Amino acid sequence: MPRRRVIGQRKILPDPKFGSELLAKFVNILMVDGKKSTAEAIVYNALETLAQRSGKTELDAFELALDNVRPTVEVKSRRVGGSTYQVPVEVRPGSS
Repeated sequence: MPRRRVIGQRKILPDPKFGSELLAKFVNILMVDGKKSTAEAIVYNALETLAQRSGKTELDAFELALDNVRPTVEVKSRRVGGSTYQVPVEVRPGSS
């Protein structure tokens, strides 16, 4: 790792259909072997189905689904005496 300069994080371009960076990141994670158009088609079809079933817009339904599956609590190891306990701690908003 060179020490010359700090490399900044890449900016994710927003999704072309809805303009959402969160949806673009989801598509990028779903993408296999660089086939982005296939991943976008899968996500858009799933969002249409989700919107029809929930009665909300595609983006609102997607964000609600993500909020439902996000963890709220994680466990951290805490050493007390000679034993180690798993202590539940709330997840920071930026880490999930």
